[in-house]
Amino acid sequence: MSHAESLRALHHGDTPLVLPNAWDPVSARIVAESGYPAVATSSGAAARVIGYDDGQLTPAAEMFTLVARIVRAVDVPVTADMEAGYGLSPREFAERLLETGAAGCNLEDSTGSGLTTPERHADYLAGVREVAGADLVVNARIDTFLHGGTVADAIARGRAYRRAGADCVYPIFAPVESIAELKEGIGGPLNAHAAPDGPTAAQLVAAGATRISYGTSLHGHVMDSFRKLLPELTL
Repeated sequence: MSHAESLRALHHGDTPLVLPNAWDPVSARIVAESGYPAVATSSGAAARVIGYDDGQLTPAAEMFTLVARIVRAVDVPVTADMEAGYGLSPREFAERLLETGAAGCNLEDSTGSGLTTPERHADYLAGVREVAGADLVVNARIDTFLHGGTVADAIARGRAYRRAGADCVYPIFAPVESIAELKEGIGGPLNAHAAPDGPTAAQLVAAGATRISYGTSLHGHVMDSFRKLLPELTL
């Protein structure tokens, strides 16, 4: 079974897929060695590690290089958070990501200028699927709740993205109480966002989430701990 097949199967198993997001080869190894069956990257955390910030500010070549290094560091499937595709055509994006060895990707429907129309993002997802076939597990992030949208908006986008070939949809920061409605309205696997200070993976799974990820929150938590430790290290 290929890594893409394994990752896709994990979205349909009896146990929800929990993905603590990594940001470099070291953190990816720690995740894999802790027994998680796959590794997801965080684009925001990865960008900061190599000197940029979140929001498609990382040169595409540098992000692809980092993803390839993370893939080489672990034996489990890697799904890469690739923001909105870094301005690349669907063909170029899919071909370059496949070259890294990644088994999946996260693609979001907003940029610094705001939400992309659902039609445009669905077309992009369909283009990636056409090139990648079954060799990439596509997680379509829905940014409705980042921009004051409604559950109905998120459901409409999620349905469009599923029709375009997305394996999973990710209405990031959806209120916990809306997850059951989103899951029923969209259908298929649904990714929800957890964080060390909540909501917890258990709460989100109980609400109906299939896949749990943590975005930049784990990197932020580690950096906060580092920052708090530094004053104790002075003479």
